[in-house]
Amino acid sequence: MTAHTTFIHLTDLHISDPTVTDDHLYSDTSKTLVAILADVKKVEPTPSFIIASGDLTNRGDVGSYEELKRIMREADLGIPVLYALGNHDKRDGFYKSMTDRIEDFSAPYDHAAVIDGIHIVVMDSSHPFKIGGSFEASQFAWLEAELANHPNLPKLLVMHHAPALDANPDLEWEALAIADTEKLRVLLEGRNVIGILSGHIHFDRVSNWHGIPVIVGVGQHAATDVLYLHEGVRMLSGASFAIGTVRLSGLTVSFVPQPSERRELHSFTFADMGELIKRYEEQAALAAAE
Repeated sequence: MTAHTTFIHLTDLHISDPTVTDDHLYSDTSKTLVAILADVKKVEPTPSFIIASGDLTNRGDVGSYEELKRIMREADLGIPVLYALGNHDKRDGFYKSMTDRIEDFSAPYDHAAVIDGIHIVVMDSSHPFKIGGSFEASQFAWLEAELANHPNLPKLLVMHHAPALDANPDLEWEALAIADTEKLRVLLEGRNVIGILSGHIHFDRVSNWHGIPVIVGVGQHAATDVLYLHEGVRMLSGASFAIGTVRLSGLTVSFVPQPSERRELHSFTFADMGELIKRYEEQAALAAAE
């Protein structure tokens, strides 16, 4: 690793096919991403890589991924981009548009890379018809094997759903499942993981999780009003990205907010959230029965 390695953290892009009406899109996410990528090109030194930690699209359809590809292509960044999948993404749409895969479209999208001395491990925490995150048993086996690679390099773990910060089951919708969080904690012990990069909750949050910094970003769709979280979720206009720097001393992250008047875009109570989770569970049961 060089003395300093700089990277960009994007999350919750929520790109949508502009030719299709999307009633659950609350801001012009394509325009926002174009503006953010223009800012990214101004960053000095030039970042070594970009991480996009899930909810790349709002609906997970091929058309939305094609819109994402168009924006990234026209930005002409010349920087590697590592994508993770979130609960709004769909694996088949992602694979068909963003990769060369021709089969096994339901498999988790887990991958890793070494760039400028940083071992980046990306895991797919999405679970069909669930808002919260989880891992399949095979993913833990893959992660254990991958963590054994490059033991002397600092590691960044990327996953859309951050680890659960405590054992409150009422909050599992906003995090990795509690049981999977504990399995992850055991696997990461002593592995030189300098940070976990996540999204999903739409507000900037930094946690010390068993000695590992967990960085969550607002993302590019809307900003959660933290002052409203005692009642439900209130979505405000707002977006940001983050600039990460890995030094010999560890990880530093600086947040770069975009201009915003904090206008309300949408809100719902936790009772509404319960109904949404119930509908997802019903959809999952129907899919399993087919």
